[in-house]
Amino acid sequence: MTTTRPNPLAEPAAPLNLLYTDTEDDLRAAVRALLADRAGPQTLLARIEGDAPYLPGLWDALAGGIGAAGLLVPEKLGGQGASHREAAVVLEELGRAVTPAPYLTSAVIATETLLGLGAQDDGPVAGLLGALASGERTAVLVVPLSTAPGAGPVADGPVPAVADAAVADVLLVPRADGLYAVPAAEARITPQVPLDLTRPLAVVDTTGAAGTRLADAETGRAAVRRGLLAGAGLLASEQLGLAEWCLEETVRHTKERHQFNRPIGSFQALKHRMAQLWLELVGARAAARAAADALATGAPDTELTVAVAQAYCAKVAVHAAEECVQLHGGIGMTWEHPAHLALKRAKSGQTALGSSGRHQDTIAALVDLPAPN
Repeated sequence: MTTTRPNPLAEPAAPLNLLYTDTEDDLRAAVRALLADRAGPQTLLARIEGDAPYLPGLWDALAGGIGAAGLLVPEKLGGQGASHREAAVVLEELGRAVTPAPYLTSAVIATETLLGLGAQDDGPVAGLLGALASGERTAVLVVPLSTAPGAGPVADGPVPAVADAAVADVLLVPRADGLYAVPAAEARITPQVPLDLTRPLAVVDTTGAAGTRLADAETGRAAVRRGLLAGAGLLASEQLGLAEWCLEETVRHTKERHQFNRPIGSFQALKHRMAQLWLELVGARAAARAAADALATGAPDTELTVAVAQAYCAKVAVHAAEECVQLHGGIGMTWEHPAHLALKRAKSGQTALGSSGRHQDTIAALVDLPAPN
């Protein structure tokens, strides 16, 4: 007996809302002002080669002061009761500033994973969600940063390339018999040298650490899948913010930099390159907003929308960062200019939570379109 998988494109869905609300604009203004005050380019460049790129006090202000860490957590569990749309706005701003903060890993992936467990009001999951929402604690899912939604790994032994493990208080560890919460102090965390210095990686080994069992294997796998899907969808918003900064910074520079007594931005070849990049950004904004809206509304085609956003936005971010470096000329190649931070974040993000090729394969499978050999 054969079964036919329903085509997500054929299912009715609520109309997409790609526009920003007044609340989202206010949230953006608050986050941008905070980052301009505490995480400007020169502040970041001064710390980037140290052992701790995270900026002192920034997470407390972002998570607790603004309340950004609890956007996805229901109010009854101590959060803001907002949605993925608002979290996407925060990530756009964090992407613009290439901010070293565990927002994607803790406030999105780990939080969504815990929400997928169906928290009881007085259980350990609810208590952990409340602590994450207030910014009192941070958590990371112990999987490699490259893990795509649906990969379903288990942490048997050391796990490499775990993002933001160095600042996590709690580790969410998928094991063969379920999902566990392990205090970070009980694990062996060995820093690695990442391409993107603003998103530190580490090898995490929880062998011998008992932890607290939060869910059985089946429930845990479904929760991890939910967390990774939300992370991949909202990573597109971070990539959008990064690409927007790259274009704006490039336009500003080409207006100010003169050659042959003319601003270099007036040269036709450069105008064409920036215009092409702007067109790509328009598409990236639509794709990222669609993914955030689908996650927020639980749309039936969420998996497809997220895959489209990641397959497209990752490439746009890399292209924008490359153009930023090149069109800045000599200064763009120096360590003193933040363009290299954007390029490294973009290249790192291109393989985070699934490569573009992996997401293209997902799209092909979901719409029953065989991928070319």
